[in-house]
Amino acid sequence: MTHEPVLLQEVMGFLAPLSERKDGVRVLDGTLGLGGYSESILEALPGVRVLGLDRDLSAISHSEERLGRFVPRFRAVHGRFGAMGTLLRDEAPFDALVFDLGVSNMQLTEAERGFSFQHDGPLDMRMDPHGGAPTAAEVLMREGAGELARIFWEYGGERYSRQIAARVEAERRRGRRIETTGQFVALIRELLPAPVQRKMGIHPARRVFQALRIYVNDELGELESMLSALPGLAAKGAVAVIVSYHSLEDRIVKHRFRAWEKEEGRGRVLTRHPIQPGEEETERNFKARSAKLRAFSFS
Repeated sequence: MTHEPVLLQEVMGFLAPLSERKDGVRVLDGTLGLGGYSESILEALPGVRVLGLDRDLSAISHSEERLGRFVPRFRAVHGRFGAMGTLLRDEAPFDALVFDLGVSNMQLTEAERGFSFQHDGPLDMRMDPHGGAPTAAEVLMREGAGELARIFWEYGGERYSRQIAARVEAERRRGRRIETTGQFVALIRELLPAPVQRKMGIHPARRVFQALRIYVNDELGELESMLSALPGLAAKGAVAVIVSYHSLEDRIVKHRFRAWEKEEGRGRVLTRHPIQPGEEETERNFKARSAKLRAFSFS
């Protein structure tokens, strides 16, 4: 499985000062995924220990296999980063905390996970299938048209949110369940006129799938909880690096960093404007096209 960490050089640039520190330096990779960031950190900084956190047990398994050669410098923990204040209380403090808020390649390419509009599979979308959250299919069958329209618009910016939501409700009234990604994509394609789809410039289901994924996994709530816990896990002089992929996430990170600096005096923002990948990286790695990196240094 191919995996290229987004903005890796830029992330490593913010962690470079750790190479001057003595042994005992600790880094939290708060979105372990397939272990790309962790691997680079462990290779570049021999004296550093990395703790990787992820809510996806499949990601934990893959990363532990990939990074087994670094044990005991590397260890993985299963859990949501929104709960890290409790989960990692006894592990703190960390000298650097790194988060990539995107969906992993593993989740997108495994059709049975239900994240991708390009691969037919169960309409699931749960990052932690064992965590008790409803599947995307269950959300479509449970919520009324008004709530679905709100989800599609608020979390995906979908212009046709009301029409798509009304169609979902109509299908439900006819006793037709939408249980697979292919069924949902077909519904959206059938609903939207062909000229509209051509003008969109993206897959017609992209925004709706993003919105459902954010809702199912409470991604914005998780981000808010993570940011609330982060200062309590950071050592003096620690750096926090966060890579986000859509404006909702980036706005939350920007405002929290600004409040830490201006209102709470916790340190300083290292990125007055978000760092974005260059043309070469976006051509090489399509996932990087919307990435924005922000960093903060705790005093």
